[in-house]
Amino acid sequence: MVEDQKFPSDLLLVAGLVILTDIFVLIPVLSGSFIRTALGLPLLLFLPGYALIAMLFPEKNGLEGMERLALSVAMSVSVVPLIGLALSYTPWGIKEMPLLTSFSLFTLLMLVVAYVRRRYLPPDRVFKVSFRALATTLILGVMGEPESKTEKSLRIILALSFLIFIGTATYIALVPQEREPFTEFYVLGSNGMANNYTTEYIQGESGTYTIGITNNEHRAMDYTMEVRLDNKSLPLPENLQHITLAHDTTLEEPLEITPSFEGENMKLEFLLFNETEKNVPYKDLRLWINVGEEV
Repeated sequence: MVEDQKFPSDLLLVAGLVILTDIFVLIPVLSGSFIRTALGLPLLLFLPGYALIAMLFPEKNGLEGMERLALSVAMSVSVVPLIGLALSYTPWGIKEMPLLTSFSLFTLLMLVVAYVRRRYLPPDRVFKVSFRALATTLILGVMGEPESKTEKSLRIILALSFLIFIGTATYIALVPQEREPFTEFYVLGSNGMANNYTTEYIQGESGTYTIGITNNEHRAMDYTMEVRLDNKSLPLPENLQHITLAHDTTLEEPLEITPSFEGENMKLEFLLFNETEKNVPYKDLRLWINVGEEV
């Protein structure tokens, strides 16, 4: 093991960019800025791949600088979907925070392993990044210094990747991304969660549910609601019969159900209609309940 090596500047730069990205995503005041997008795209398209390549090839004779840059983009494009696929099988799912955490942890872990591997190499074999030499290499390439076909191809790929990255960042920053309009309709149990639903009744007894409606239609919406037990309509309070919601507004109201007849495995339906279609439910939810004889 070689002692007294400074922390590699390239690994330190990548780690700093990862941490800076996390800060701009997690702090609400900063999360709406263009810088968040500018930092987020490298975390998706470059940094994980660079960290992985640095871990796999700690020696300077493993890959040249241009090859490393091109492969970093390719490896990121390969690794990021795999992390997303793995998250889809976890309770966290493919959401912003789990994705950010996974990408950041993967990149930082690869950087730590890369640093350890470099520490065990003699100084003359360790891959190092000289940013001055990198800039000189790029300038000489532009000025027409002789280069191999492989170097020329990698330089073109890298330039195209950089242009795509800049174009994507500019588009995301300047073009407002309007989500597909939708309405969220849900029923919660007695504990205010999507469980512990009342499904066992004695005739004459009541069960309470919470009805939730969120309007994400990008305009004010008028809804009507109906509750049916085995295709027979049940009475509803006035505030749930006709509902008007502004965009990005949520309504949550308790609803007390009192089954008026007995039966087993009966279908309890919660039907939501929008303002344009009064016969076909826009959203529908259902439970299966049993109603026993009154004692």
